[in-house]
Amino acid sequence: MPSAFAEAIQARGAAQMKLGRRCFLHLAAGAAVLPAIAHIAEAQSYPSRPVHIIVGYAAGGPTDILARLIGQWLSERLGQPFVIEDRPGAATNLATEAVARAPPDGYALLAAVATNTVNPALYPNLNFNFIRDVAMVAGLTRSPLVLEVNPAVPVSSVPELIAYIKAHPGKINLASFGTGTISHVAGILFKMEADIEMTHVPYRGSAPLVTDLLSGQVQSAFDNLQSSIAHIKEGKLRALAVTTTTRSPSLPDVPTLGEFLPSYEANAWIGIGAPRGTPVDVISKLNKEINTGLTDPIIAARIADLASTPFISSPAELDQLVIEYTKKWGNVIRGAGIKVE
Repeated sequence: MPSAFAEAIQARGAAQMKLGRRCFLHLAAGAAVLPAIAHIAEAQSYPSRPVHIIVGYAAGGPTDILARLIGQWLSERLGQPFVIEDRPGAATNLATEAVARAPPDGYALLAAVATNTVNPALYPNLNFNFIRDVAMVAGLTRSPLVLEVNPAVPVSSVPELIAYIKAHPGKINLASFGTGTISHVAGILFKMEADIEMTHVPYRGSAPLVTDLLSGQVQSAFDNLQSSIAHIKEGKLRALAVTTTTRSPSLPDVPTLGEFLPSYEANAWIGIGAPRGTPVDVISKLNKEINTGLTDPIIAARIADLASTPFISSPAELDQLVIEYTKKWGNVIRGAGIKVE
């Protein structure tokens, strides 16, 4: 039989093992909490230095204007400068790659646009994958494109334009504000659904497009509503339709293309993205502040002046939108056999 001394030793060892296991469990639980605490602390301290919002277009355009508008709001709310950095070129791919390759810490953000969902099909050899490498943070605005003609073109409706093109092949060309842009693929979709042929004339932005449309150098175009609305209201350009599923509050008497081509829809949208892997708490913080800004009366009024509507959404909803539109425009581009060298 074991001695009393041996029993005492065994009991002491069992107690120590129990105590050791309890300490281990406490330490393990504490270790599991540490990453969560770190993320919370990171979000609370963010931003601790200037943040750059990179825009893929030149200064003065709708994307640049809206980035500056929300950047000023974020600067005031979060106490650090939000610096707008314009990097135009390559259909927004230069700016997008810069953000996709940036550290995932929330200090490099992208002014994401609808064209980002067009590029994967047009440029299959990009050094980044927009869906994989960029996480959507928040929406900024939605706006329609507008199908418009020079007033010298003898049509006043979409059916009249389609009939005129079929009766006068080669006489009406179709301008866009750039090869590979949402303006370009909106035109491709229109030609496919209307079963018409029109020569595509690409420009390097809306400003030169509108200049040539006003002078009659080109006869029709899909343009940002923001860039053309003043000329439309002055009667210098004739709007035939907008590309969204509902009419624009800025042009309530102008029908949608879907009223004539039932499956037609194209949205121009602007949002904010960040490198994939950016802490969720940082993305959530930015989303909350941006969505709050979009409800501010001064910002909402400025957005209305730009013929746009606020685009309030969650990061998950925006990620899904990007996936859906990338698939849609990929199908359109491949179906039309469009390639960009």
